[in-house]
Amino acid sequence: MGRGILLLLSVFFVGAGVLTVVRAPTLATWKPALLVGEFGHVLWILPAALTVLARRSAGVDRPAALVGLFTVLLCLTAVGLLLKPTVQACALSRTLTAELGRAFGKVELTRSPFSLKGLLAWPSRLAIPQTLEFARAGTPNALALNFYAAQRADGRPAPCVLVIHGGGWDSGDRTQLPRFNGWLAQRGYAVAAIDYRLAPQHAWPAAADDVETALAFLKDNAARLGLDPQKFILLGRSAGGQIATAFAYGRLDPAVRGVVALYAPHDLHFAWQYGREDDILHSLQLLRQLTGGTPDTVRAAYDSASGYSLATKSALPTLIVHGVIDTLVWHKQSERLHTRLDELGVPNVFVSLPWATHAFDYNLAGPGGQLTTYALEWFLAAVTK
Repeated sequence: MGRGILLLLSVFFVGAGVLTVVRAPTLATWKPALLVGEFGHVLWILPAALTVLARRSAGVDRPAALVGLFTVLLCLTAVGLLLKPTVQACALSRTLTAELGRAFGKVELTRSPFSLKGLLAWPSRLAIPQTLEFARAGTPNALALNFYAAQRADGRPAPCVLVIHGGGWDSGDRTQLPRFNGWLAQRGYAVAAIDYRLAPQHAWPAAADDVETALAFLKDNAARLGLDPQKFILLGRSAGGQIATAFAYGRLDPAVRGVVALYAPHDLHFAWQYGREDDILHSLQLLRQLTGGTPDTVRAAYDSASGYSLATKSALPTLIVHGVIDTLVWHKQSERLHTRLDELGVPNVFVSLPWATHAFDYNLAGPGGQLTTYALEWFLAAVTK
């Protein structure tokens, strides 16, 4: 392989590795950032192999030797950047157990928060959910949920995790990340991944109303589905995390024991203040679609959709996980909610992942996936005792 090609490849891998340090600048580079952040522990082998090739192809004359040396240095830099998430996950894992214990109480888990062996875990086989209709909600088509029965040997009614999908409030559905749902079912938790009415056809609080309807359906059918009707946990991703915290703090259903928000916005006033028409998601347009207007024209909708403002001292225990370099939802949204809950004395843990972008839980075996599932397993065990 020619020295020029090796040099170009080394530059490419450094560029990819930089996406573990800085936010992906465009929507098109977000998925590559997700790839290098959660699969870098495998991808580092490629620049490492280039290092060997570059050393072998280095010429004896000074210019060729300098090109070879520069290529080797770039490859080693790429290796370091691609392995950065693994190193940082190891560091975070040393304090995560103690932090979870302080916030939610002691729980006995049979695994560590993060392991190198876990990075090589093979994906589990996809579980096949049962599709159930839970509401008509004033539309020609019924809303549906995908139900994953808990895998429990004791036969007791299971706690249920109600999963609220992301998608900017105007897209997405209940089929997102099915392996995550199957993993929860394997741990003894039933899962109900729901659809909800989407903007702009259905403005806020339609989505929260659909969560309420889904909860009522699951309670009414708890015996048939093997559920404990007094043990529900809301888990939302991105836009779904906003719905989850706004519902949990604003509607105070006594059957809901806790709320989990992954890379979500929690203060729509804050989002409007710092959003731009030309940003990566056209976020001001998304906010107008969700609420039906601006903070000046529909202030009540922005208020009732903002978990940050709705939180009180009686707010539910909360687990928050967010990537520092998230391209789609500003990390500061989760940081502010965590600070607010701390001020109120509400049990909460904020797992902040320095290398991670949006949707880091896609790979359950990756650095973000391992830490998230460990924190979630601890949280669920604690709040459903």
